[in-house]
Amino acid sequence: MDDRFNTIAGWALGAGIVLLGGILITGEIFKAERPDTMGYPIAGVEEEEGEEAEQPIAHFLQTADAARGEAVFRKCTACHTVNQGGANGLGPNLYATMGANVAHVAGFNYSEPLRSRGGTWDWETMSAWLESPRNFAPGTRMTFAGLSDPQDRADVMVYLNAQGGNLQIPPPPAAAEPAANAAAPADNTAAPAANQAEPAAANAAAPAGNAQ
Repeated sequence: MDDRFNTIAGWALGAGIVLLGGILITGEIFKAERPDTMGYPIAGVEEEEGEEAEQPIAHFLQTADAARGEAVFRKCTACHTVNQGGANGLGPNLYATMGANVAHVAGFNYSEPLRSRGGTWDWETMSAWLESPRNFAPGTRMTFAGLSDPQDRADVMVYLNAQGGNLQIPPPPAAAEPAANAAAPADNTAAPAANQAEPAAANAAAPAGNAQ
């Protein structure tokens, strides 16, 4: 019985040693190391070096369309009316809003951040409001998240302006001027070196007068 037990134990121990050795050898062969650069490039996809600056809203107003703006404005009709004499809802009636003072509708209970904002609903101001009411007037009761697409904002503003507004479309923004030449070329017409130096000390020196 003891011999049989010892044999089984020996085989088990041997198998364990072989298994452990196999694990160690496999680990060395297939050793994984963290690469210096994680990930790999995908053909056709370039790494962005920063987001391009957004064009001024005047750029998008040049191609704005009131019909498109009316379609986008449907997102607002749950809270606003825009017809002349329309009733206030959760938000004020927006007829003749473009060009008017901020918080101008008499009898509407504006939130304090908007009441104290001041200014008029010009193109830039309305664009900032439509982009993010919460950023424009922190603490406002307006729950609309905003319109991130500047063309949508331009379209909506042109539509609102057609509903009793009085603003003129601004001219297109001036194109960015090309950067000035890095540096003016150095003037290669350097003055000749002081007439190549004076003739050798005026022919050295005048000969001394004959001694008396």
